[in-house]
Amino acid sequence: MTALPQPPAVEEVPGVDATRFHAQIRAARKPVVMRGLVCDWPAVAAAREGDEAIAEYLVECAPRRPVVAIAAPPEEDGRFFYNSDLTGFNFRQGKGRLEDFLRDLLAAKEISDPPAFAVQSEVIPDVLPAFAEANRLALLPEVAARIWIGNRIRVAPHYDVKENVACCVAGRRRFTLFPPEQLANLYAGPFELTPAGTPVSMVDPHAPDLARYPRFAEAWEHAQQTTLEPGDALYIPYTWWHGVESLEPVSILVNYWWNDSPPGIAPPYDALLHAIYAFRHLPPQDRDVWRMMLDHYVFESNGDPAAHLPAHAKGILSPASEGLFAQMRAMLRQIAG
Repeated sequence: MTALPQPPAVEEVPGVDATRFHAQIRAARKPVVMRGLVCDWPAVAAAREGDEAIAEYLVECAPRRPVVAIAAPPEEDGRFFYNSDLTGFNFRQGKGRLEDFLRDLLAAKEISDPPAFAVQSEVIPDVLPAFAEANRLALLPEVAARIWIGNRIRVAPHYDVKENVACCVAGRRRFTLFPPEQLANLYAGPFELTPAGTPVSMVDPHAPDLARYPRFAEAWEHAQQTTLEPGDALYIPYTWWHGVESLEPVSILVNYWWNDSPPGIAPPYDALLHAIYAFRHLPPQDRDVWRMMLDHYVFESNGDPAAHLPAHAKGILSPASEGLFAQMRAMLRQIAG
């Protein structure tokens, strides 16, 4: 095991409004810390009064339905991950009332070596509509917020096929971020079994085994890190890897996921899985041909592949539209059938 140096800090930008966020920050496609972005939220004010106060605030928001929670035993040191032989996870899942979860969370503060447990990615308007109404993010008024509640836990570096704004409500959260091009150096786990929806890094940043994962040292050279305080927010660009650590016995985060894909387009992640199915096991020379085809038709390395065709003959190479995507879905259903 090898200790690695502290990564450089994520850039901080003060005084962010919606215009600056969309025109400058998102356009740069780099992570940015926005200190104090949600410091005026009632939930943040409650959190500053103490753990019991923020728990009471959530209960007063009248949870409408049960939530899903996960828990890992103390010996996992707060890390939600795989079991030892990658046949499952090191945590268990259950469903219950948010009020009961919060009571257990507060009780765990009195335990010297508590289990790790969390409620993750619950859609706030569905569970806590009063919270959603009172705590709004002006940057993304149309995006449904999600809430993450837990104690001192660690989530392995992973990526989302969306843009993300993460807002710290209670406790501190440390984020370690890696650009998408570090994929090969992060040693991604299985597609089929993952605790995060997409593959996670198999390397524990707290104790990286560089004998087993030597390229992680290269990934770490490109890492950035920040710790959010209550009221702070972090912009995580599309597909940037991020590991998350909750540093307090009561930690609450609200995040916003979205993307600007044209309506009706196929999910790119699904296409990646299909591409692995279709191309990965071809002979090397055939794979080279299809790489060229993808570069030409999909990624337009030679410019618009249909520029020489009249508009009525471009077919599936026509400009994006819901009608085009519907036509392509019908075409694929016919092929699959």
